[in-house]
Amino acid sequence: MERLGYPSAADVAQTVEAHFRRHVALAGLDVEIPDAPSVERIINAAFWASLRREEGRSPKISIALLSQDRAGTSLGIDRHLPLDPDTLVRLAPAVERPGIHLGVWRGRNGSGELEIWGATRTIPPLCLVLEVVEPGLLVIKHRRADPEGKFANVAVLEGDQVKIVDGEGTLASECPDFVTRLLGFDPGSGTSDSVLLPLALSMRAHRHGGSLLVVPHGTEKWRDSILWPVPYAVAPPFAKLGELVGAGARDERFREAIDAIGGLTAVDGAVVLSDRWNVLAFGAKIGRREGVPSVEEVLVREPIMGQKPFTIKPSELGGTRHFSAAQFVHEQRDSLALVASQDGRFTVFGWSTCDERVNAYRVEALLL
Repeated sequence: MERLGYPSAADVAQTVEAHFRRHVALAGLDVEIPDAPSVERIINAAFWASLRREEGRSPKISIALLSQDRAGTSLGIDRHLPLDPDTLVRLAPAVERPGIHLGVWRGRNGSGELEIWGATRTIPPLCLVLEVVEPGLLVIKHRRADPEGKFANVAVLEGDQVKIVDGEGTLASECPDFVTRLLGFDPGSGTSDSVLLPLALSMRAHRHGGSLLVVPHGTEKWRDSILWPVPYAVAPPFAKLGELVGAGARDERFREAIDAIGGLTAVDGAVVLSDRWNVLAFGAKIGRREGVPSVEEVLVREPIMGQKPFTIKPSELGGTRHFSAAQFVHEQRDSLALVASQDGRFTVFGWSTCDERVNAYRVEALLL
């Protein structure tokens, strides 16, 4: 079966090469662009490895296409290894921790064949990285020009389904800074991206599902769309995260504050967070404000090539959490609602002044 190849590898390789060619040119970097044959080779090896099991475990592997001299401090092996499923499965236990990548580059024998030269934690900007998330699920990504940022996803391959992230097309629409940051573009100002992104990852990680409402500071308008009494109103507001953001801290204390708030979203109801990152309440039930009609439809956008915006009833997105979040944004149009589903789907609700309706951005492909 492995010799037959993984059909999606050939389908996506040229598109991935074009993506890197475009973004390297935009960034003005002098780096080698991943060519389609190399991309296809890495995808094939990783896909077949992902379907193997070693001692009852499925491999979790991250592969970086870069030479060892670009990898900073790294662990090199004297005899380079072939890039094939057998080798990847054998090495997987040593590199399954987050942040460790197998380094792959053309062989020293002049054949041009890709070989595994070792492992590294240092990934330069716009270096192709392929991550095996679970059996049959692969994500192609690269680090942004900002080395401190999250990787920007390029493509998601799951079985015979291929999703190519369409950053430019999504940016042509009206979407929050948070979504543009997930697409790999700097929003230009503000810190919402650097807070909401790790919060979204934390919400998604606990797999209980949850809702987070981000409301403007200094106003009580949001209270009109919440059923009172709230079982867990926070008094005074929990300000730890806001203080850390204000001080520019991005250390372990920041991560602990993020996970503390992310954990609150596992409680039934929504977490209410001000846009200065103070926790105002959790377990809050969203209710329709008196005199405001129920939200009838939302415009769904997904930053995937070939996906056109479409209109549906909010309940069709996933149930009560999604309907409530859409209703909240319908009433509180200067707010944002993030909803994580138990199955890993993630939706960001925001009001569009162009469409004059609630937009639902399906962004789970960007959080893998």
